[in-house]
Amino acid sequence: QVQLVESGGGLVQPGGSLRLSCATSGTIFSINAMGWYRQAPGKQRELVAGIVSGGMTNYADSVKGRFTISRDNLKNTLYLQMNSLKPEDTAVYYCNLVTRSWDYWGQGTQVTVSA
Repeated sequence: QVQLVESGGGLVQPGGSLRLSCATSGTIFSINAMGWYRQAPGKQRELVAGIVSGGMTNYADSVKGRFTISRDNLKNTLYLQMNSLKPEDTAVYYCNLVTRSWDYWGQGTQVTVSA
């Protein structure tokens, strides 16, 4: 019933910006946290940014000062604003929602930062 759909990925030059969106649908109870993960070819999936129900955020050291996670409860949407993009940011980005009972994932959106 719960569905997460990412969008906003694409091809950008180093130093450029993108804003990823994660539209949520379905009935969701007891949200513990939401976050953005990414996975590059040949590397394991890593947490990029997270936001808990109280609004506190955390970021991977590699993206601090460049990425901002936010949510719009009225639109049921999670965002990731990415600035000053680097080639090493190239990956598939996944939206994640954590409840007391289950973890939900989107299909992923490709972000490519060309050198």
